Amino acid sequence: MFEDNFRKVEPYTPGEQTNDPSVVKINTNECPYPPSPEVEKALKNLDLDKLRLYPQPACNLLVDAIAEVYGLPADQVFVGVGSDDVLSMAFMTFFNSGKPVLFPDITYSFYDVWANLHGVPYKQIPLDKDFNIVKEDYYQENGGIIFPNPNAPTGVLVGLDMIEDILVHNPNRVVIVDEAYIDFGGESALPLIDKYENLLVVQTYSKSRALAGIRIGMAFGSKKLIKYLSDVKFSFNSYTMNTPALVAGAAAIRDKEYFEMTVAKVIKTREWMKEELKKLGFEFRDSMSNFVFATHPKYKAKDILDYLRANKVLVRYFNNPRIDNYLRISVGTDEQANKLIALLKDYIK
Repeated sequence: MFEDNFRKVEPYTPGEQTNDPSVVKINTNECPYPPSPEVEKALKNLDLDKLRLYPQPACNLLVDAIAEVYGLPADQVFVGVGSDDVLSMAFMTFFNSGKPVLFPDITYSFYDVWANLHGVPYKQIPLDKDFNIVKEDYYQENGGIIFPNPNAPTGVLVGLDMIEDILVHNPNRVVIVDEAYIDFGGESALPLIDKYENLLVVQTYSKSRALAGIRIGMAFGSKKLIKYLSDVKFSFNSYTMNTPALVAGAAAIRDKEYFEMTVAKVIKTREWMKEELKKLGFEFRDSMSNFVFATHPKYKAKDILDYLRANKVLVRYFNNPRIDNYLRISVGTDEQANKLIALLKDYIK
């Protein structure tokens, strides 16, 4: 058969999307608030004649804005079509030793997909019973390391001391810290990139900056790492980001006041949700992200999922070992959170 030579992979399964405006959609960790008003202004003022031209290959407009806000040289910043694009290119660029890349067994479920797609051997390292990374497990020989901080889907945060310990024990391997949720309560590893040449820090506009629909991801690292990433990007596609995304991204990153206000609102609702879920008997590790990963000792997560779905509330369920009785609940608006808690109260009654 001619398809015998096709590449066959098990693709990543994203969270359910819906076009029904009556559904409370708290299953994919999107921001519940609109993006900065500066984004709307920038897009309204976009010269449409520019759309007939190719966008900037080096994405200077966006890279320079990010570098300015983060206080970094532009050649320590890399951007892509969402952090998924950035991470996929990082797999292609840095994980080529033939030795297994290490990442947690409970983590972002795209890591093993990229590893299989790019032919990268990997080893999943079990979290402990409380969903903590055991740093000593990452002292073994490897072809690179990647983990999210805070972790997804657990929401558990590790401190910079642990990240630095892993870096110290892996000086000849690239260590990627995926910080998609870092703005919701953690301390970024960004200050370490000048101390450790092998550290790549990846972030996204999809959560705290409310631009999941625009697709912007960014990476920070030594000039050497960013140069190698850029070489792969230009070998793959010179025009990875479109002009409206560059314009919107530059406007959003500069509106620090709106960013801080949005993050504060999400954190406030998250803390309220935690207290209400505890009152209902749910158990979870303290989340420092924009979601709560919760289980109930008396009720099956799949049954709760189905009940919420029947009442037009979507949350995320993973039918995977160790976490098949947990639900990942994104933090929505106060109104959405109130509806969720009211439904859970009725269910438990």
